[in-house]
Amino acid sequence: MRWDNLVENASTNGPTGDIALFRTDAVTTRTFDTPEFAGITFHEVRARSIVNRVPGASRMPFEWTVNPYRGCTHACVYCFARKTHSYLDLDTGTGFDSQIVVKINAPELLRERLASPRWQGAHIAMGTNVDCYQRAEGRYRLMPGIIAALRDRANPFSILTKGTLILRDLELLREAAAVTEVGVCVSVGFTDRELWRTVEPGTPSPERRLDVVRAMTAAGIDCGVLMAPVIPFLGDGPDQLRATVSAIAAAGATSVTPLALHLRPGAREWFMTWLGHHHPGLVDRYERLYADGAYAPTSYQRRITRQVHELAAEYGIGPTGRRAARRIPEPREPAPAPEPGATQLTLG
Repeated sequence: MRWDNLVENASTNGPTGDIALFRTDAVTTRTFDTPEFAGITFHEVRARSIVNRVPGASRMPFEWTVNPYRGCTHACVYCFARKTHSYLDLDTGTGFDSQIVVKINAPELLRERLASPRWQGAHIAMGTNVDCYQRAEGRYRLMPGIIAALRDRANPFSILTKGTLILRDLELLREAAAVTEVGVCVSVGFTDRELWRTVEPGTPSPERRLDVVRAMTAAGIDCGVLMAPVIPFLGDGPDQLRATVSAIAAAGATSVTPLALHLRPGAREWFMTWLGHHHPGLVDRYERLYADGAYAPTSYQRRITRQVHELAAEYGIGPTGRRAARRIPEPREPAPAPEPGATQLTLG
């Protein structure tokens, strides 16, 4: 495992960027003898930094991120962040699901950064690489310290998650929302339980995730849904899209934004292996659909966006409740692939 050679993006660390992400004298490997962590290894590290700049080519609506974990026990077969494990010489398949890097000093590093005179209070996004509310968070409890640091500095932030564990921190989120802008978004790409069990085996069910939306809304915190990924030929039928948007609306989501499945290197190989095992008849169709790269054709993305947009309008999803729906933007052209260590929005 090459902790030593993994470096930060040069744009955030001077002209060379030749600074290791982790201190090599501060890596502890642990396993826990409990059913929920069976077969999982945790690498506890002391990171050198925790606030990461998003490359301009990513076209994300935020510039800074905090990611306290690498690897994810959600084990979503399509997760593009799998590729980042290769930068540590870790396996991007089962290794990504079972070898979890925990930045145990994340809260204290964040407090230091927010207190720096050079920090201008920019929005910080979380859950954009791997889920900050995956099962490991139940043991390591990094997010309360992170949210408290942001609250104390009235620094705006947002969280994207598939984890119901975020409800543990609901009161902290309410306190933060009283002093700064707080955004919460839950990822629910489909409500088909059979599909969920096979492609997202380590996640809470879609129904439980929508309960998070209900709880956030009841607590006065606006909560949107990232309807992602919409999986071609498995979760994109008209009836499936309707069922999902209907459930999202019933949960009280303030917005819904669809995103079609994309398959970057690392995720592509793992997903296609899964597809060949569970749906061998779809392999040729996927190879044709993704023949030009990681993204489905623009025409497919626009069709899915249009269908979800129409359903959102029908069900009245939006900031004004049942009277009007929030407009869902057309998908952008794919951005260039990120450099190693860069942050992009993930669905896993």
